[in-house]
Amino acid sequence: MGISLDQLVKSAGLDAKLVAAIVSGNYTPSPAQRQKLAAALGVAKDEISWEHSVPVQHLRGNGPQSGRST
Repeated sequence: MGISLDQLVKSAGLDAKLVAAIVSGNYTPSPAQRQKLAAALGVAKDEISWEHSVPVQHLRGNGPQSGRST
C-alpha cells in the first residue's frame, strides 16, 4: 500500500503545492527537501528524484510561446 499525498505532506513537513510539484516532476527538490521526503517515505535520499521529468519548455512561463527561449 502506498502513501497519500496528504500523508506525505504531513510526514515531510513540506508545503502541499511543493510536494505535488515534486511528485509530478515539475519541480526539482533541494537536498533538504529530498531528505525530508526520504525520511517520510522510509527510503534513502538517493531514491528521491533529482531532476525534472517534464521538459522545461513545457512548463508555464518558459519556451518560445512566452517569448523566452530555453
